[in-house]
Amino acid sequence: MKLSNYIDPKLIVVNMTATTKEEAFTALIDHAAHLDAEFARQKPAIQTAIFEREQSISTAMGNGVAMPHARVEGYDNVIVVAGVLKHSIECELASKERGNVRLIFLIVVGKTKNKLMLQLMAGITKLTENRQLFDAICREASPEKIAALIKDAKITFKATITAEDIMNTAIEPARLNNTLEEIARRLVAEDIMGLPVVDDSGKFLGEITERELIQYGMPKYTTMMGDLSFMTVGEPFEEYFKHESRVTVQELYRKNPMTIDKNASIMEISFIIVNKGNTRLYVVENGRYLGMVMRKDLIRKVLHI
Repeated sequence: MKLSNYIDPKLIVVNMTATTKEEAFTALIDHAAHLDAEFARQKPAIQTAIFEREQSISTAMGNGVAMPHARVEGYDNVIVVAGVLKHSIECELASKERGNVRLIFLIVVGKTKNKLMLQLMAGITKLTENRQLFDAICREASPEKIAALIKDAKITFKATITAEDIMNTAIEPARLNNTLEEIARRLVAEDIMGLPVVDDSGKFLGEITERELIQYGMPKYTTMMGDLSFMTVGEPFEEYFKHESRVTVQELYRKNPMTIDKNASIMEISFIIVNKGNTRLYVVENGRYLGMVMRKDLIRKVLHI
């Protein structure tokens, strides 16, 4: 299935003058309602769903792209409305950082069409990762020519959603020479429980997590005890604070965490997370680290779209 099959030149708006994300989304909703009778009938529900989703987590994905989307009860169509802004809009990104949006793809599908929604979002992500194509679309003033550019890109959907479609590639891996102090700072700042560890060539080596940091701070003799409730004295992290700026990842990282292939299905990923208790899985191909799928990615990118 091709992404271009869902791109209608009549539903591409160019030279948009909106100055806020909300203003741009509203303009695209109004444009679609003007052209599509079913969309117009469901407009209040669609508009509510789009903005409720946006309040939950920003759909500005970075790289200059936003993908506002909604699954709407009683809506039987599939519609993609594209908008090219005349000037970039600064807004909060899904990562909570600030960034710019220049290109918007607004997607609305029926309530049960979760798979198709994910496929469309994956296809649009692939399209916008091609920066030459992204720039060409942003420069173009003709909706017909934009649709032709997308058609020529020949972006297709896979039959199933896989790890490659939902993995997080923005998390910078830890290096062997990073100190515990650096790792602790990152775990807090990025609100994650663990980081992949790679060598200088990008080869995946293992992971460093909250557990290793806490374990290092505990007195060694405690590992031989089953209960510490009787202890009323002792400083648990004395060794950690002494050596946090000197001890490196190389000394503590875990070498055999669970890894998956980029083509692992959502079902396989969910099975591992539920039945093996993993909170994160590392996507590795030919020994090289590609990205990470966290438990919250399944909620955010699959269940809560």
